[in-house]
Amino acid sequence: MRFVLFLLLALPALAQTPRPPSPAQVELDRAFDALRTAPDEQGAALVEGRIRQLLGARASPSITLLLARGQRNLAGNQPEEALEDFDAAITLAPEAIDPWFGRALAHHAAGDAAAAARDLQQVLRLEPRHWAALQQLAAWQEEAGNPTGALRSFEAALAIHPRLRGGEARLRDLRRKALGDDA
Repeated sequence: MRFVLFLLLALPALAQTPRPPSPAQVELDRAFDALRTAPDEQGAALVEGRIRQLLGARASPSITLLLARGQRNLAGNQPEEALEDFDAAITLAPEAIDPWFGRALAHHAAGDAAAAARDLQQVLRLEPRHWAALQQLAAWQEEAGNPTGALRSFEAALAIHPRLRGGEARLRDLRRKALGDDA
């Protein structure tokens, strides 16, 4: 009886004990640190590629196929078909980031800005350092007439990826739009 009581008292504490990060998560964290401190655009591009590999490594062959079809449908201006592909990928792997990001793009292409924003929000829940989602959010905020929001989102993307290709020019442009010509 005493053991059962101990077990009942200890279970909540055991359930709350954080697990150590996996080797893949440790490598991803290191890669994001390297991205933030990359000395130049070329070095940042190499690290960016590695981060994309690490994020995509979780995808099964079927997910990879669905993502490729979704991207092809998006490129072919067929957002409804792309939505079907990304929906299927999300059903198979709801923790995968790329299907959510692809579906956000497809929703936006189909004219559903609210659904696109919800999917970008999910991308950022799964990986808060997803600079491409923040960059995309900035573009959509600017498109919607919210230059201040676009500036904040783009600044957040640059905090993660300071060597983003064309980032400084884009930042100047957004500052000018959000803060006026004197910015």
